[in-house]
Amino acid sequence: METEVTTTELEMLSPGEFKPKIPARDDVLVQKVEISTAVINHFFFVNVGRPWKWYSRLKWTLADWQALVEKGTTPTWIGYIQGSPFGYIELDRQAENVEIAFFGLLPQFIGMGLGGFLLSEAIRLAWELEPKRVWVHTCTLDHKYALNNYLARGFSICRKETVLEQVPDDDDPIWSTPEFYESLTREYKTLSRQIAG
Repeated sequence: METEVTTTELEMLSPGEFKPKIPARDDVLVQKVEISTAVINHFFFVNVGRPWKWYSRLKWTLADWQALVEKGTTPTWIGYIQGSPFGYIELDRQAENVEIAFFGLLPQFIGMGLGGFLLSEAIRLAWELEPKRVWVHTCTLDHKYALNNYLARGFSICRKETVLEQVPDDDDPIWSTPEFYESLTREYKTLSRQIAG
């Protein structure tokens, strides 16, 4: 489906511009994924991104996801509330910049006041990597408060672009990421044969 999408790029040029949001509750934490696996990043991309039509990685295979987590420049963190994962952060280190590449909440946790906190953690973690610039992009397919959340945390708009994008229809089977699951099934069959000896 051809859809007009406006993408807004925002940047923060110093940690002094950062306006963090402190969580209103003490049962939340953000923990780094120390043992990276393709399945973790795939799970969050699909389940966090589905309501906002994140489609850029829907055709990825298990090997594509594994290459992402193994390249070492895309650290991932998971947000937890009372022991349950509620969202994730995926950063992308790019020379002197760090992009908050993917960030968001699982649908059942939207509206609980966790978005500003998780974004604050993403920004704090990005600045810990000592870049010259932290940047992020959002678009008109995102949550209606996404842009305001970025602005409230201290980001400034640096670029806007409106283009026509081919966004999969809501009932398109691609949303179930069949190529990933087909390649994952092949991997499991190989592992089963190896274990069976």
